[in-house]
Formats: sequence, C-alpha cells, structure tokens
Amino acid sequence: MKKVFLPILGFMFMANLQAQNENIRFSNTIEISPTDNKETIIEKAAHIVPTSNQLSALQNEFIAFIHFGPNTFTRMEWGNGMEDPKIFDLKELDTDQWCEAMKAAGMKMVILTVKHHDGFVLWQSRYTQHGIMSTEFRNGKGDILKDMSESCRKYGLKLGIYLSPTDLFQIENPAGLYGNLSKYTKRTIPREVPGRPFKNKTRFEFEVDDYNEYFLNQLFELLTEYGTVHEVWFDGAHPKTKGGQKYNYPAWKELIKTLAPKAVIFGREDIRWCGNESGKTRTTEWNVIPYMENPDTTSHFPDMEADDLGSREQLYKGKFLHYQQAETNTSIREGWFYRDDTRQKVRSTDDVFDIYERAVGGNSTFLLNIPPNREGRFSDTDVKVLKETGERIKETYGVNLLQGAQGPEEVLDGKNDTYIMADNAITITTKSPVTFNRLLLQEAIGVNSERVEKHAIDAWINGAWKEIAQATNIGYKRILRFPEVTTDKIRVRITASRLTPAISNITAHHYQSRPPQLGYKRSLDGLVTIEPLQQEFNWKAHGEDIAQNLNAGFKIYYTTDETEPNEASTVYTAPFKMGKGELKAVSVLNHQKGALLHESLGLIKEGWELLSASSETLKHNAVKAFDANANTYWMSEEKAPHFIAIDLAQTQTLTDFAYTPQKEHSKGMMAKGRILTSNDGKSWKKAEEFEFGNLINDPTKRFHYFKNAVKTRYVRIEATEIAANGKVVAIAEIDLF
Repeated sequence: MKKVFLPILGFMFMANLQAQNENIRFSNTIEISPTDNKETIIEKAAHIVPTSNQLSALQNEFIAFIHFGPNTFTRMEWGNGMEDPKIFDLKELDTDQWCEAMKAAGMKMVILTVKHHDGFVLWQSRYTQHGIMSTEFRNGKGDILKDMSESCRKYGLKLGIYLSPTDLFQIENPAGLYGNLSKYTKRTIPREVPGRPFKNKTRFEFEVDDYNEYFLNQLFELLTEYGTVHEVWFDGAHPKTKGGQKYNYPAWKELIKTLAPKAVIFGREDIRWCGNESGKTRTTEWNVIPYMENPDTTSHFPDMEADDLGSREQLYKGKFLHYQQAETNTSIREGWFYRDDTRQKVRSTDDVFDIYERAVGGNSTFLLNIPPNREGRFSDTDVKVLKETGERIKETYGVNLLQGAQGPEEVLDGKNDTYIMADNAITITTKSPVTFNRLLLQEAIGVNSERVEKHAIDAWINGAWKEIAQATNIGYKRILRFPEVTTDKIRVRITASRLTPAISNITAHHYQSRPPQLGYKRSLDGLVTIEPLQQEFNWKAHGEDIAQNLNAGFKIYYTTDETEPNEASTVYTAPFKMGKGELKAVSVLNHQKGALLHESLGLIKEGWELLSASSETLKHNAVKAFDANANTYWMSEEKAPHFIAIDLAQTQTLTDFAYTPQKEHSKGMMAKGRILTSNDGKSWKKAEEFEFGNLINDPTKRFHYFKNAVKTRYVRIEATEIAANGKVVAIAEIDLF
C-alpha cells in the first residue's frame, strides 16, 4: 500500500490532479463518450470528486429542518395559499431554545422554511404583504429569519434556507404573479423599493417573467441580509400549477452562486433527495451517479427513488457521471408541521439514533425536521429526544478505541487530509484488547473519489482471523454495526473496488446497547408473540428493525405464573398459546435487564361472533372491535344509541372488562357506558356501569373491574356518553376477563 500526505487542497486544484489514468482528470462531472467501453466508464467514475462546498456539506453530517408557518396554527400539512395571515397567531418566539436543543443533538446546520407552498413568508420581504408583516406578531415588525440567524451565530450553527418554488398565494390571488402569462423581458435584480434600500450593491440583469423576477428578488433579500447562507433548499412539489409557469433555474443559480458562494443547492446539481421522507436508507448509497443530461447546465433534476443509483450497471447507462450526494430527510414528528402533543407522535431516541447511524454512516447527510409549536418553542418531548440523541452520539463516537494503536498513521491520526492507497488489507493492533461494536471507515473522496465497492472487517480471536462484518461501499463515511467483539487486532479488507481506493480514517467505537422495552400481541387463537416494543409512529414507516440494529444479541425471558422473570425463566423463542392470565417478560442484554412487560390477558377470542351492532362504517366494521388487533377499530355512524353485542361461543365467567380506544384521532372516545349480559342473546340484564376519564388526552387501554362475577354467553356494550359530546363511538379492542 502506498502512503500519501497532501496539504488541505481547494477543489480547483484537486480537479487538476493527474489521475491514475493520465487521460482522465479528477472532476465533479465527466462526460461519457459513445466510444467508451465499460472499463473506461468505471475509470471515469473513479475520478468523480465532490466540490469543496459539497465536501463541507457532507462534513456537517447531522443537520436540522424547521417547518413553521400558518400550517402550525391550522394544523394542516399543506396550506392552500388563501389563509388570512392573521391565522399565524404567534405571541412569543424563542429561537435560542431551538438552537440550544439542536446544538445538544450534535447538529451543525439548520435550514429554516422561510416560505412553504402557501406563499407565506417569515421575513420582512419588500415584495409581498403575505407574511409575517401582516400578522400581530411584534406589531407586524417581527422577522423570524432574523431571530434565527442571530441565534445561529450565538450557538455556532450554520444557516440554510428553504424557499418553496411553488407559491399558492401567488397562484390563487387574482393579482398573483405565478402563471400570469407575463412576457420575458430584461429585469434588474433586485428591484428597488422606495424607503427600503439594500446595503449590498450587487445587481443582476436577467430575461425573466414576473414570477421569476419575484422569486429572484426574494432570493436576493435572503442571501444578502441575514448573514452567510450555507444551503439553499428547493423541492419539486407542485400542489397546483397555473399558466404553464416555468422556473428560470439558470438565473436562480447564477444569483445564488454569486451571493452565497459557500452554499450548496438542494434539489439541483449539488444535493439530491434520498427518495423518501421516512428515514429509510439504501444499503449502498453511491454519490457518483449517472445523468442523461449535463447536470452543470440542465434545469431538469428528477427525483431519484430507485434502490440502485450508482452501481456499475447503472453507470454504463449514463451520458454524464456526476458527484451528487444524498440528504436523508425526515421529521421527528408525524408530519412536517406541529399539530399537538397528544395525537401527533414523536420518534423515539432509539429511532433517531438509528437513522443517524444509517444515514451519516451510509454516505449521506441526516436532515431531521423539528417543527416549533404554537408558543414559538420546540416541545419538551422533542427536546428530550434531541438531547438524548446527542448524548448517545457523543458517548459512542466521542471515544476512539484505536487511539494509540499501531498501524498506518495516515488512517489513525484522525485527519481527513492524510490517507493510504489501500491495494491490500489494513491491519491495526491495539496495546491491549478492546471491546467494540462499531467500526467507522472513510475514503479520501475529496482527492480520490469513492472507490470501494465491497469490504469486510476481521478480528483476531482465539489465534485466528474471524470475519465480524461486511458491507458494500464506503464513500464519505461508513459505520459498520455488529455484536460486541473483544480483540487486540483488527483487519480491514477491500474485496472489490474501482481502481485503488484511498482510505483516510479508521476508528473503533462502543455503543452501550440497551435491552429493548418489550411489547406483545396475541392472535385470535391465543398465540402470544413477544417482541421489542414498536414505537407509536405511524407516519411514512421506514421498515427498519430498530431493536435489531441497536440491541443485537438480546434475549427475552417470560413467565405466566405471576412470578418475576429472570435469566432462569423460560426463554422466548417462538409464539406460544396462552389463555386468561398474567404475562410477564423482560429482555436481557449483557446481563442487564430491561423494563418489565406485565400484561393481563383476557379470554381467547377464537370463535367470538358479532351478534349485532347499532351501526358501522364502511372501513370500520363492528367485527374490528374484537379482532385481536388494536390497530383496527369499529366506528359507528352518528345515530344513537350506540351498542355492540357479541356471542362468546360458550358460557364464560366474567370478572373484568377492558376498552382500548382507537388512536388515529380523538373521535368516538367511550367515556361512559354499561355492560349487559344474556343467556339467549335476546333478553338483556345490566351487569355493570363504567366510566373512563381523560381519554382524548390519554387514549390508552382502560380497565373496569366487576363488583360481582357474572356467568354469560352473550355480552352487550352500550355507550351512554362520548367524550367531548361526540356523535359516534369507536372501539379498537374489547377484552373480557
């Protein structure tokens, strides 16, 4: 292997470095010739490097998104552009609190949505009255972007802006500029406004129409009056179009590159969308990808949602090869805007940390949205998750277990500007055995592109090499995760690559795995499944097994005789049948016990049949009230009275009743009711009355215990009062004991 040291280089110099193939120079974009064979195409791919701005953006690693506007107060995800600005009824604003929480999470930049699709602006723009200037906030003088930029400087965070190209206010307003069929004429940017001069005297002349002029004027304000901007974020959403409106992206680009030379542009040639909003990551995220048009001159940047974007087979299909990194964007809440703290679920710390490791450790940037509430603050739940995530990142990656180890200095010195050309294995020996479950690798992509296609990690155990992990590409950063290993010798093998890769960094870390909290489910026929508790987060599921990613190696022990489970109890290996009784279970990892799962199980529901119901809706029929699935529910129509009657298949002795409300919304919460029994399904006798409080704020499973046991085959549940004077009743699950 060849050792290399280079001083920190600017991109323009890097782009002129001689490549291994003297006919190919390092560049951000390289054209594929019709005469190029497959070998030449791969050689060209091995010489695609990021710009200095792209590399800086990758080094941010974990960044924040802020969605704040009229939707925060209307509780809508997308506005319609016709909202009265006064709907934005903000009284207080604490951007310092935002930045403190983001800093604690380990974030390095925040992107503020200064204008979403509804066209409402969060700064004191000269070119519209549809925004913060037309609200009561600070008597119309408030400027959220100004507060944000000042807080960013105070807390050492970079600033980015999201300016939506789509503008529903400009579409819906009769005097709106979007799609008004105005002619392209020469316009000076910015357009002067009496009494509001610009300190920045840079001027542009573009051939544009009315809406593009409006957009450029806004960009000029944003990029000249709020400090350095490091990212300009454009999406491709078009909730509505009008008049065949086209965006003059070449003009936008020229203005941005001139006024914000350190900024990358999302949604165009610099940074691309990962292809989903859920936090799902690709197993192999190549940032060297093919284009059919020259990405340096085109205005067309389609969303890329396929699993495979940059394999050899994909590269062969392109006409240009280009470096364009991915941003893995998702929200900490169910939705981009804040709605409430009761129904709108928040991601767990486990989930956020898992996405962090998969995104940052998978050759992309992690962009996490945190929507402020109607008090102008991050909610306490969100802040708790951010701070806990930051603590985990620091605890895990703040300690390098290879500090002082023996091996190539260039990969152990913690510097990004030193590296070795790894044409064979890299072996590292520690002074004494270390226990680790994370290995972090980086390529020197700024000077030598991303080249590793496959690699494996070995540990010296019991006098022999044992493979402990393997993965595909590395790129800017790869984090490999595996069960704990203790060794004093580690080997990294490059098993496939595009020419010789340059490895710049290898570090080992230990994540303090925690036994996961457990949950359970029981089928209609009584089969009980015990598994890590699935977080209640129903927005754009990413499908990852978070517990397996973070807690690999745990075991589950359980009891059904009311005793406390421990490592001497029955090991859970597969679903088992259990009738009425007390289920207790605990997960154990490295002899550490997790939280106890304790659940009272009622009668097995196999054979139960619907006798009658007052009414039902098409998607939520009455059988779903006892289908052993709390994610489905019965919902009645509005006509009262509301009841459901069930045939238990045989006579049972009942002592308790449990009601699980649905959690999709606040409708149908059964606050009061009565339980009737029958031996023939026709003549009914009241057995019990029940009452449950605070269901809307706390829609959890509720129990009612009978004063006296009752023998019956038929049960009828009648709702006598619905919370908040509701007109319908909803039941996710009925359980009887």
